[in-house]
Amino acid sequence: MEAYHYPPELLALLVDTIPRLVRSKNDVLLFLRGAGVDDADMLPAQVRLASEPSVTKFDLVRMVLTAINERQDAAIRPRREVLKRVCEFEDFSTSWPNDVLKAKGLVAEVRKVIDVKDSFTRMRQEKDNAQAESRKERERELAAKQRKRDELALIKGALFALFSLT
Repeated sequence: MEAYHYPPELLALLVDTIPRLVRSKNDVLLFLRGAGVDDADMLPAQVRLASEPSVTKFDLVRMVLTAINERQDAAIRPRREVLKRVCEFEDFSTSWPNDVLKAKGLVAEVRKVIDVKDSFTRMRQEKDNAQAESRKERERELAAKQRKRDELALIKGALFALFSLT
């Protein structure tokens, strides 16, 4: 099984953050639907909300994010859109007044975690690119040496052919 797209610390941060950005449980589902989360991933949360009104916003977010996380590459677009929406969130008027400061801090923390993860990803990509370039250079050098050997073999064959004449 492949690794989750959202590492555990980011998933926990999102589960703490998204419910604080909006006031109602339906608004949480609307936030996630607006990020392009598939109906199949939203359905269990909607059913649970309808059957168990005491379910928390945090539980709903955890259910949906876990579902899209488990779909791996098939749900990469909604996962990225959720992150984008959280990071770009600036109008905290939809939050409960006593949650505004906590929501602002959590959004800043999500941005920081994403920046750190992106930095490591960029460093790894640069390292991979440097290794690929080094590998290409070695292959060019080996190809040049092989061409030289082939040329020398041809010259040697021609020279031996001259001396083998009677």
